[in-house]
Amino acid sequence: MTITTMTTIERRKTSKARRSNGGVPDGPLPALCGYGKLSVPVTSGSDPLLGSNGLILSLQTPADSERARAVAVIGAAPRLSLACHITPDGDALGSMMALHHLARAYGRDVVSSWPDPFVVASTYRSLPGLDQCVPASDFPPTPEVMVTFDCAALGRLAELASPASWAAKHSELVVVDHHVTNDRFGTVNVIDARAAATAVVVRSIARDLGWELNRDAATCLYVGLVADTGRFQYSSTTSSVFALAEELASFDLPIAALSRQLFSEHRFAYLQLASVALARAELDSDLRFVHTAVLLEDQRTYDVTYDEVEGLIEWVRSTAEAEVACVLKETEDGFRVSLRSIDAVDVGSIAHALGGGGHRLAAGFTMRMPLEEAVRIVKQHVAEAIAARQE
Repeated sequence: MTITTMTTIERRKTSKARRSNGGVPDGPLPALCGYGKLSVPVTSGSDPLLGSNGLILSLQTPADSERARAVAVIGAAPRLSLACHITPDGDALGSMMALHHLARAYGRDVVSSWPDPFVVASTYRSLPGLDQCVPASDFPPTPEVMVTFDCAALGRLAELASPASWAAKHSELVVVDHHVTNDRFGTVNVIDARAAATAVVVRSIARDLGWELNRDAATCLYVGLVADTGRFQYSSTTSSVFALAEELASFDLPIAALSRQLFSEHRFAYLQLASVALARAELDSDLRFVHTAVLLEDQRTYDVTYDEVEGLIEWVRSTAEAEVACVLKETEDGFRVSLRSIDAVDVGSIAHALGGGGHRLAAGFTMRMPLEEAVRIVKQHVAEAIAARQE
């Protein structure tokens, strides 16, 4: 049972709210959820147990309930099959590999994978345990317990959607994520949209399991955390994020080396491609929208892989005159679009409307059409989002 001490002012406010609402307050009450003190909405349907001295004796949200179910399922499983989304980023890989290391340390048989292509961006090459992963073709077709990470929709698992669907029907499929757009396609769905990264959710699950961190798991969680907070620059960076970073850093992580590899180290060929892409960038000053494209021809000319250009959006989003930044990366299957917003535009909603997903300030999707048409449609959605905000 978690007990949170309330201040004298908070006790008075709670007592007043209870008297005016039949004993149960509406509005936020302080509660401990992972790291730090968070404001969790409590309504008359939440039925919190409040002591006479103003202590919250019990406060369970739907996310807490699902996490408890996940802990029960994972804790009882002798074998775990772990998967993250196609072309995994730092949070997807870091979250999955953290649980991979912890599960192995606590005697579980573990298999971990992601959809083809079975490669990772060079920035993640030193993530511990990647050599223990298997290609999708070797993933169990009928997993006893399958856990997915940072994956908001079944389709993002590509060929691993088949074993996931089997697990959802015949065994257990635990979905661990922090995207508000998550489709909740599992039998257990631990979705915490307040979490800065899926790595934060994994840390909470590990704590509830009673699984102590080791250095490899801490390294993986740190990569997930620093990747999805943009080196602690995004608005999702809270005091609880720094508290978790402090805990992870206590495992003597090579933070300087990780930071350089993740954010500051590029092949010269990539710099040449980036210069071409940046020269191609266009700014719509009225819409405050900047975009560029990376073509297949660029990738072939400079011998740069798709994974290497993932970080280009960070350079484009630094445009001072733009509220929304967009990079369209050409693949054999169309353009994969990355969107970033400074604050005013919810690009997550735009991505969801176009068949993708993500967060309010960072999202992505795929468009199978000519480049000019894709840009036109994206700009139209951005204009509509701005107009709706101004109404």
